[in-house]
Amino acid sequence: MGKDLFGNVLIDMKEPTLLYKQKDHAIYWLGITDDTAFRCNAYLIVDGEEAIIVDPGSRNHFEQVKKRVAQIMDPESITGMILCHQDPDVAASMVDWLALNPKTTVFTSPRTMVLLPHYGVGHFTAFDIEENPRYELPSRRVLSFITAPFLHSPAAFVTFDESAHFLFSGDIWAALTTEWDLVTKDFEQHALNMDLFHIDYMASNVATNGFVNKIAHLEIDAILPQHGSIIINDDVPAALNYLRTLRCGTDISYPELG
Repeated sequence: MGKDLFGNVLIDMKEPTLLYKQKDHAIYWLGITDDTAFRCNAYLIVDGEEAIIVDPGSRNHFEQVKKRVAQIMDPESITGMILCHQDPDVAASMVDWLALNPKTTVFTSPRTMVLLPHYGVGHFTAFDIEENPRYELPSRRVLSFITAPFLHSPAAFVTFDESAHFLFSGDIWAALTTEWDLVTKDFEQHALNMDLFHIDYMASNVATNGFVNKIAHLEIDAILPQHGSIIINDDVPAALNYLRTLRCGTDISYPELG
């Protein structure tokens, strides 16, 4: 695969966008319709009878995301949510999804589990991604969870769809821009948009470089962040190198210690 990975994808802001489909395994971009630099991307993984939303988003956008899901399946049939950390733009709408289906499983880290009740939810079924870093779907395809400490949450993690070779990266590789495209067109320009987020939010080069070392062995065809554009495989090496060389967070705040 090359730059044409999503070459035939047409974006209709009134509908979900199919990114990948192989037999009974499909991945959709749900996104939001708001024209904002802080655009949030929600994704949906459908595998047989299982349907998992990746970073479902804020309560402000719940109705939009629910409407997109309804164009694919009954929203009450959502079986899981992956919450890469606890921030409201990632996790707040879990309240609404659990109201639709209280049996929905929440895939997240123990540190995040501790904070989620502050959104006003009571008991929920939790899947500990640190205790169980691999999850087998009905088709026997696997989602693997890889911790990414301090990027930017202490308990942040990413999700790798092993069959699609898609890396759902949460806030890592997030970008801020009002000139949004579903897929990056010019990575050098996109890196400037990533700077607007990473320099302030990510902890340090120790964290970014350490994370790259964890995932360098993966065969990644696409990086799907929660903010900004999807990075496809021709740009993946540059995206990895971006994190390897990035100075951010404490590197900037305490340069005398660098």
